[in-house]
Amino acid sequence: MHPLFTIGYEQAKPEAVLNELKRAKVGLLVDTRAVAASRRPGFSKRQLAASLDAQGIGYVHLQKLGTPAEGRAAARSGDTDALWRIYDKHIKKAEPQQELDELVKLVKSGKRIALLCYCRDPKTCHRSRVVANLKKRMRVKVEDLIPPLF
Repeated sequence: MHPLFTIGYEQAKPEAVLNELKRAKVGLLVDTRAVAASRRPGFSKRQLAASLDAQGIGYVHLQKLGTPAEGRAAARSGDTDALWRIYDKHIKKAEPQQELDELVKLVKSGKRIALLCYCRDPKTCHRSRVVANLKKRMRVKVEDLIPPLF
């Protein structure tokens, strides 16, 4: 069984996220955000990749595993039923399925991998849906990393 970690950066400082990843001996962070930009300093794609690299952690952005715009709008409005309906339809499309294939290869490579998104609670985040779809393809043991609050 392959290990797999997930982490969200909501209410956490970049240092706290990096510390959690190092503690778990993560070798590759897979960014599952549709838009790898953030108003939070340190969490936009280039800044994040650079700080991970300085710690010896790789970075890959699998954009198509992210929540599409209409799903993000549903989440902002508090309509979680619509969010999951939209995401579950989205993940079945060809491009997200190709990125799931890539994720399978990455996990099977033997690297310790963590999936990143914004949401602190993995149960309310689309990365739980990514994990569920991944489990249909392979056996993984998932651990959700929760960085300390700032």
